[in-house]
Amino acid sequence: MKASIAEAEGRLDELVRRAEAGEEVILTHHGKPRIRLEPVDKAASKAVSRRALLEEIQRSARLNATPGPSAARSQDFLYDEDGLPG
Repeated sequence: MKASIAEAEGRLDELVRRAEAGEEVILTHHGKPRIRLEPVDKAASKAVSRRALLEEIQRSARLNATPGPSAARSQDFLYDEDGLPG
């Protein structure tokens, strides 16, 4: 449901109840969406699930990382046995 901010001033109780019931409530200003009303529990659970997802991705990346060649010797082909550019 969409409602203007001016309209919402008189219907805030109704809009809050609708948002708590799971309905998407968007407040607009000059016809452009500005604010979304949603229950705190829903917003908190989104943040927790995002954090859990990021932690799982990081854990998976650590487990699947494979060591590459040593950077200490990666440029050796540029120099000859005397250490001069070849």
